[in-house]
Amino acid sequence: MGVFAAKLTRTATASAVFLLVLVAVYALHARFLHVDVVFYAALLDVVVAAALVAPWLWRGRFFQPLQSFEKLQLLLIWLLAGYALAISVPTVIDRSLSFYLLEKLAQRGGAIRQDAFAGIFVDEYLPEHRLVDVRLTEQLQSGTIVIDAGCVRLTPWGRRLARFSLEFRRRFLPRRRLLMGEYSDDLTDPFRQGGAAPDYRCDAP
Repeated sequence: MGVFAAKLTRTATASAVFLLVLVAVYALHARFLHVDVVFYAALLDVVVAAALVAPWLWRGRFFQPLQSFEKLQLLLIWLLAGYALAISVPTVIDRSLSFYLLEKLAQRGGAIRQDAFAGIFVDEYLPEHRLVDVRLTEQLQSGTIVIDAGCVRLTPWGRRLARFSLEFRRRFLPRRRLLMGEYSDDLTDPFRQGGAAPDYRCDAP
């Protein structure tokens, strides 16, 4: 077996083991341990899995054909791949309104009247997924908000993120986005037709 083939075999083997360990760590964490935020927990699982496999990668005789720099590169690739998986699988399924729409259709026999969806999202989606509790918990854990005497307030970090999000939305989101058969820029500034602010604001800090 040539040097390249040997390295390729070792790399594929190590990566397969990393993925198996990652799935096992995630499953144990999700089933038996406390989780504050799904995305952060999944990222922690990626780091734990990499830490468990890395000693075997560095010390195992099977991986001697790989140089130390190649092993380091492989470890970084695992971390990046794990980050992508953490976003693309548990986080998307946990947060996605699109998946909820499909699940709700399946729950109701596969078909729902189109004019019922606005009510479904308000009356069923919010309580079924405890959406307000989940999102407030995520923001508390991220340090973007604080809750003080029943008032949810932005932190300085939260204000910076909100400014960035609004500017990105206005300047870089698609201005000709297909929405139910029409191309629109409505989502580049969803507050433009918000009207007068409802009376739910707290006193300024």
